[in-house]
Amino acid sequence: MPIFKCDSKSDNPQVFPLDDIVCGLREARHKWRVSQNRQHEIGGRHLPSPSAISDALDSLIGALFPMRLGPNDLLQETEDYYVGYTIGVALNVLLAQVRLEVKYQYRNDSLDAEALEARAVEIMQAFSMALPRIRSQLDTDVNAAYVGDPAAGSVDEVLLCYPGILAMIYHRIAHDFYKLDAKLVARIIAELAHSQTGIDIHPGAQIGEGFFIDHGTGVVIGETTIIGERVRVYQAVTLGAKSFPVKEDGSLHKGLARHPIVEDDVVIYAGATILGRVTIGKGATVGGNVWLTHDVAPGSFVSQASSSDERFFQKNGE
Repeated sequence: MPIFKCDSKSDNPQVFPLDDIVCGLREARHKWRVSQNRQHEIGGRHLPSPSAISDALDSLIGALFPMRLGPNDLLQETEDYYVGYTIGVALNVLLAQVRLEVKYQYRNDSLDAEALEARAVEIMQAFSMALPRIRSQLDTDVNAAYVGDPAAGSVDEVLLCYPGILAMIYHRIAHDFYKLDAKLVARIIAELAHSQTGIDIHPGAQIGEGFFIDHGTGVVIGETTIIGERVRVYQAVTLGAKSFPVKEDGSLHKGLARHPIVEDDVVIYAGATILGRVTIGKGATVGGNVWLTHDVAPGSFVSQASSSDERFFQKNGE
């Protein structure tokens, strides 16, 4: 391995000044570690790997929907064997990644290796037992997309082709990791979905059954959002925060409830932006491109006035 000396110049001409680059990066790393009080970290990589998690998720999703998203040559008679083997491999890969996160979380504590391992195993055992429930929740999402989209020819088409369903598969998995306090693994899973679908759902968002994202590109759903059952949203919808309270030292407060509550049977059309801890009442409809920062009564229809920029509210039937 070459040794780079930052206090001397190399006599060998180079196309790229590697000595200068390496030394500059070393200085940048040092400044960052000092600013974060992390200059004494010992050992190698201690963070979960997005690529390893991605591979595990591919296997896990195939096991959740073996006859649709599993291998092409799979027969129903051997379905359980495939599921058992594939789940076992995926869960062990995820256990290794959760183990890394647990070590990272408790890096400044005095927990011994046995306690850290017990915590990682506890998380993965709880997650593994949730898989049947996750599959059942996803079935309601697939059915909601099929029923709610006249262009959907079958539930198989929905599962194979709809980005909103792929985003929800990842989200249902990520949300359980989030609840189990494996939040870095959860966030990596959410970002894998974001990169594939253009749909950005924070793993902390609570989403009820039968959720349908139609088209999907540009949808943003924040961490403390609560969504009821049978809700439908369209592309470019934002369920975001209105403001970010700060502490006396100027840093942001973390974990405050700052995103909308969307009750059951709500429809939110394309481009709508709903900000802050507001409540969209049961059965309400929010029209396209509406900007909302206050509550909406149950059963209401909210739209933009066609002749001005003012928003108006109209009860159904009035």
